[in-house]
Amino acid sequence: MLDRLQSLADRYEKLSELLCDPDVANDAKRLRELSKEQSDLQEVYEAYTEYKSVIEQYDEAKSMINEKLDDEMRDLVKMELDESSTRKTELEEKIQILLLPKDPNDDKNVIVEIRGAAGGDEAALFAGDLYRMYSRYADLQGWKTEILEANVNDLGGFKEIIFMVKGKGAYSKLKFESGAHRVQRVPTTESGGRIHTSTATVGVLPEAEDVEVDIKDSDIRVDTFCSSGAGGQSVNTTKSAVRVTHVPTGIVATCQDGKSQNSNKEMALQVLRARIYDKIQQEEQAKYADERKSKVGTGDRSERIRTYNFPQSRVTDHRIGLTLHKLDQVLSGEIEEVVAALTVEAQAELMENEEG
Repeated sequence: MLDRLQSLADRYEKLSELLCDPDVANDAKRLRELSKEQSDLQEVYEAYTEYKSVIEQYDEAKSMINEKLDDEMRDLVKMELDESSTRKTELEEKIQILLLPKDPNDDKNVIVEIRGAAGGDEAALFAGDLYRMYSRYADLQGWKTEILEANVNDLGGFKEIIFMVKGKGAYSKLKFESGAHRVQRVPTTESGGRIHTSTATVGVLPEAEDVEVDIKDSDIRVDTFCSSGAGGQSVNTTKSAVRVTHVPTGIVATCQDGKSQNSNKEMALQVLRARIYDKIQQEEQAKYADERKSKVGTGDRSERIRTYNFPQSRVTDHRIGLTLHKLDQVLSGEIEEVVAALTVEAQAELMENEEG
């Protein structure tokens, strides 16, 4: 491990030299690539630098403890030894996680797709609850959200809503949210006071760049139509809404919430690109599905991942057996505890695979 860390530290320092090179500074593409590479290495470099310093402190204290010292000095050395030993262990655990294979999509923006599933109007209302939960979580993280497409029902819920979350690390935090979310509560549409179960599906797609998914003009069909609102009534007499179909795969993306036909086409292409990229990734992951059984899920939207129980104010993530009795806080966007637990589980699985 130390050899690998030293190699990464050498590379980080070499990148610092290259970024000061005038030739690199005048090459925007190379400057961007090297800056990103250094940024990706920065956390492990800083951890390793501190680790070396702590090791020195630990060794120094260990050698001093065997010398003839008065009681006060011996106590100080023992304290230094204990503190450096504790910090050494903490850094070793942190570095072990930092050296795990990194998901290349982790730093990307994401496109989130939420659809009401089983439960009719109640499922659409629940889809709206999930949208607000993720929007508030994004606000807490300092990210920006932008609605790309929304299909509102008569009660103000969403039959479907697609939105983008922009911010560093958005995919790393939200990627475990893909799947079927279940709600148990007395619906506002139910007068008998019976608890119903409804579901909504969530899909989290990393934003795909042009270089990752090359969509040829000859491979797409673009159709325009009038925008519609809740209940299907027309809200726009001009054909500003856009439907883009990728003919080779049959994947479709629609957008009508933009200010113009051009903006709707751009947003639809953004969603289309993400869906094609996701399809490619899913096909790649399927090749290893039998070898790798992930506790935190496959990202399949048919997989039930979480239940939101209103009578007991309970949220349960079924993949890792985590239950929290603070439903209101979770639906208000405070999902970091769940996200952190899922991340730790994924990291533990990665470490297990690395050791295996």
